[in-house]
Amino acid sequence: MNNTISERKAFYRKMVGIALPVVFQGLLNNSLSFVDTVMIGQLGEASIAAVALANQMFFLISLLYFGVCSGASIFLSQFWGAGNRTNIQKVLGLSVLVAGIAALVMAITSLLFPTQIMRIFTDDSTVILHGAQYLRVVALSYLFSAISQILATALRVIGYAKTPLKVALFALTFNAVGNYFLIFGIGPFPAWGVAGAALSTALSRLLEMVILIIIVYRRHPVLAIKNLDAFRFTRSFLAHVVPTSLPVIFNEVFWALGMVAYKVAYSKLGISAIAAINVTEAIGNLFFVALMGVSNATLIMIGIKIGEGEKEMVHRYARRFILTSIAIGLSMGVFEALFAPSFTRLFNISDAVRSLAITCLYIHASLLTVRSVNIVIIVGILRSGGDTRFSMFAELFGVWAVGVPLAFLGSTVLNLSITGLYLLVGMEEVTKMFIGLARIKGGKWVNDLTTIH
Repeated sequence: MNNTISERKAFYRKMVGIALPVVFQGLLNNSLSFVDTVMIGQLGEASIAAVALANQMFFLISLLYFGVCSGASIFLSQFWGAGNRTNIQKVLGLSVLVAGIAALVMAITSLLFPTQIMRIFTDDSTVILHGAQYLRVVALSYLFSAISQILATALRVIGYAKTPLKVALFALTFNAVGNYFLIFGIGPFPAWGVAGAALSTALSRLLEMVILIIIVYRRHPVLAIKNLDAFRFTRSFLAHVVPTSLPVIFNEVFWALGMVAYKVAYSKLGISAIAAINVTEAIGNLFFVALMGVSNATLIMIGIKIGEGEKEMVHRYARRFILTSIAIGLSMGVFEALFAPSFTRLFNISDAVRSLAITCLYIHASLLTVRSVNIVIIVGILRSGGDTRFSMFAELFGVWAVGVPLAFLGSTVLNLSITGLYLLVGMEEVTKMFIGLARIKGGKWVNDLTTIH
């Protein structure tokens, strides 16, 4: 009995040790994104819509990074549990190569075709003008973010989750201060508005990357790539890593495209609808971010146990993480619903848009427990066990077979209001939950990936 209690305490201690820094970093990201939205919101609803739509490019590429990092985490955690340091370097090298190439492609596209990108989302000339200005300036920062996210992921796996948190705190504070000076033209700085917000963001991402590189090379040699060996991959290595990692990347990219498709459906209802959804997401993400921390802990802790060969503990951990996700989702949902009206008052929006945003927040809060279970199962449990094809199926079936068709059905055929449409799209999450729970119950998701043939 004492061993069971001691083991359970050790589990939650480790979970908190991994999850809490990720949660704090996510809260920092979303809080400062929230502050950015509030600052930009002082320029008017057109500026809010412009930055929200322009940031769909970074949203797409950041989801690809998340896919690369999640795929890397599967192998990094299992190799770390098995004590295989050589393959840790190769996983990092492959991750940097894939994310770096994708970042350059997206950066060049944003630099050369910003107006065309904005026209995908809206016909409003003012929104297109501001959005294009933002894209031109922020484009080069995509590469900085790619390297930062990979290094942060690796540091969490080897037990240094606080390090990327501290770096993010410094960089994001720099971003917030830079926004204040460059958006409004405080003191000797020019009032660049939306372009000022983009420049501040780009500089903060550069700063974060440089600091993380210095820390890794000075303190964590196991992660420091010092020669080209990390980029030399045998056929057996690629045949082992790529089939498991690729579904994760496809998952994130096509999920992100689905979210962009939602934005296109929402934009058909006008600028007020886009502004209401942007406010909803800025606030809602503050409450959802805790689950990102738990899913990170899930992937790392279960992955290490698989690498150590402790199959019984793997299934026990999975059950605990699902129960934890339910508890956190419920508590966060209640909190979000209670404070929804107060948060919307921080935005310079009309009463009509505020009313829409509050209702959308209530819908978001009611579905937060379901989202919690889904992210822990799909991003944490299934991926930790290398069951990436099924996790991709569950995610993409929910988005593309349920969510996107319902979004366009609601916006173009049923002519729903933005609140009705937002509720309808939420059926995506309910579908994914039933699929994911059935897979966990079947027990076929556990795969030991530490042996390369």
